[in-house]
Amino acid sequence: QVQLVESGGGLVQPGGSLRLSCTASGFTLDYYEIGWFRQAPGKELEGVSCISRSDHTAYYADSVKGRFSISRDNAKNMVWLQMNSLKPEDTAIYYCATRCWVASGGFWGQGTQVTVSS
Repeated sequence: QVQLVESGGGLVQPGGSLRLSCTASGFTLDYYEIGWFRQAPGKELEGVSCISRSDHTAYYADSVKGRFSISRDNAKNMVWLQMNSLKPEDTAIYYCATRCWVASGGFWGQGTQVTVSS
């Protein structure tokens, strides 16, 4: 069964950190660029970060640049999103997908909730 599963979300205070994980099963991530998206309440799905499949080049939305870091280990079939200096506006459901920036097609996880609040 082809599946992406996110984990690592939770409640954190402003300025805190979280590390999200994305684990693939039923297929290998080697052949895909991987993106992280998020959807805040009442807002559209937004691309947050992307990592290329070959040389692992990382890309970030301006809103998270300098605070978030994406990485991958193809041998473990996993991708991570390290989120530092979190802000209340980072509150959203975070999804990983075999897509970058454009939220259509590909394989998607079920999402993990991130809440930044004091």
